[in-house]
Amino acid sequence: MRLNRFLAQAGIGSRRKCDLLIEQGRVSVNDAPVTQLGVRIDPEKDQITVDGQPVRVGERLIYILLNKPAGYVVTAHDTHGRKTVFDLLNGIHQRVFPVGRLDLDTQGALLLTNDGDLAFRLSHPRYQVPKTYLALVEGVPDKADLERLCQGVHFDNWTSSAAQVRLVKASARDAMVEIRLCEGRKRQVKKMCQAVGHPVKKLWRTAFAGIGVADLPPGRWRPLRKSELRDLKNLVGLTS
Repeated sequence: MRLNRFLAQAGIGSRRKCDLLIEQGRVSVNDAPVTQLGVRIDPEKDQITVDGQPVRVGERLIYILLNKPAGYVVTAHDTHGRKTVFDLLNGIHQRVFPVGRLDLDTQGALLLTNDGDLAFRLSHPRYQVPKTYLALVEGVPDKADLERLCQGVHFDNWTSSAAQVRLVKASARDAMVEIRLCEGRKRQVKKMCQAVGHPVKKLWRTAFAGIGVADLPPGRWRPLRKSELRDLKNLVGLTS
C-alpha cells in the first residue's frame, strides 16, 4: 500500500495533505524519516509515525463475497422482522455494508466491505461495473425479444443501456436467459423482461464485476481473493 493512502485512510488528511507531510519530512517509517513520494508500506508490519506520534488505521479493511439466498433482505435491520444477509455473516465482527442491492427473492453474488471508497466507486454508474444475471422467464423469447433486451428497453422516463443477452436453454413453458449489463437500477432485469413480455419467475446474479459464486453454496461467504480485489480496484481506478 502506498504510504499516502495509508495516512489518508487513518484520517490524517487528504492524500494531497499527506503528500505534503511526507515532503516536509514529518512522516517516518520504522523510525526512518521519509521524504520521497510513492513509498510503499505494509500496514501489518511497518510502524508509521507523524510528528513522532504512531498512526494506526481504525479497522482492518475486509472484503466479502456472499452467495445471497432468496428470502433475505439486504439491510442491517429490517422493521418487518425478516432475515437479513447479516444473519449469514458468522465470524465477521466488524461493521460491513453491502455494495449495491439484491431483491428479497433474488439470489446470487453480493459484495460486502468496510472500504467506503471502493464501495462507492463500484456502485457509481461512471465506472460501468458489469453484473451478470440468469433469469428464468415465462415463455420463450424470440429473436426480436432478445434484440430489444440487447439494444435497450424503453420505459416512460428512461431507457435501459445496451446489454449482452443470450438464450441459455428453453422448454415449452419457460426459458433461461443470461443478461450482462453495467447498470444497476432497482429491479432492472425484472422490468426489462416484463417489458418484452416474459416476466421473471426466478432470478440469480451469477457474477458481480466478473466475480462469480458458482463454487459458493447459497448462504455461504468467503473473503475475496487478492487477485479479485486487485481486479476490482483496477476496474474503478484505485491503486494500492
